Amino acid sequence: MKDFKLTGQTVDLSKTATLPDKPVKDSRGKIKDLQLELLRQHLAFYKEKHRAIIVFEGTDASGKGGAIRRLTRHLDPRSAHVWPIGAPDAHEKQHHYLQRFWKKLPTHGEITIFDRSWYGRVLVERVENFCDEDAWKRAYREINEFERQLADDGVMIIKVFFHLSKETQRQRLVDRIQEPTKRWKITVSDLVSRQYWDKYQAAYQDMLTNTATEVAPWHVIPADDKASARYYTLKIVSDILAKHVDTAKVSLLAPDVAAMVMEQFGPEVFQTEKD
Repeated sequence: MKDFKLTGQTVDLSKTATLPDKPVKDSRGKIKDLQLELLRQHLAFYKEKHRAIIVFEGTDASGKGGAIRRLTRHLDPRSAHVWPIGAPDAHEKQHHYLQRFWKKLPTHGEITIFDRSWYGRVLVERVENFCDEDAWKRAYREINEFERQLADDGVMIIKVFFHLSKETQRQRLVDRIQEPTKRWKITVSDLVSRQYWDKYQAAYQDMLTNTATEVAPWHVIPADDKASARYYTLKIVSDILAKHVDTAKVSLLAPDVAAMVMEQFGPEVFQTEKD
């Protein structure tokens, strides 16, 4: 698999591909296999009391939601949480912008997924003038220190950026308008953000350049092909989790449950069991 990892490089998104070198063959089947492996890893992750944060950033319609749905498809919802992040409310605006995220961090055994995140400070707040220049420039250091604190405390940090072309975004927004069941996905803020396309690209470049660190690298995913983007996302997460857990020690059916199943239903019920 191509390495999409950034750890301090200067980024030029105009020269960064929005399509993979070639489409992933049998992406649906490969995603299904990865989902089962992620389930095993999550069970081991919970048992070994690790903590992880997965951050998703990218422009509107880049495919973050679809990738998150596939990532969490078989994970235990008791220890895998998704936080969709919007604008801060009136109370949150009275505090430091990072304060509201501390309350959403994972406890032992949890994987916490942020659909947008604290990077709003250097993205929407910068581009649409919700904070002054000194504040968003200072935020690069604050964010790096924040993530360093988490990493030093044992939290795994996986950051994924979906890189979408302007032409593909336009087509996806049109598709949403033409499909009644998807019209709810479009908001005024989506259309406003598109008017700032060039400014957002500059903000994304600065974000990737200034906050891709050894403890919290960015993974830039070409997002014009949804199936490939979803596969690469799940593969990156699975590969990172695999370095920290031992799935050989985990069964999809607990031994005491398996023993009782054998007693009540007989061994034939396991004939199609792949665990």
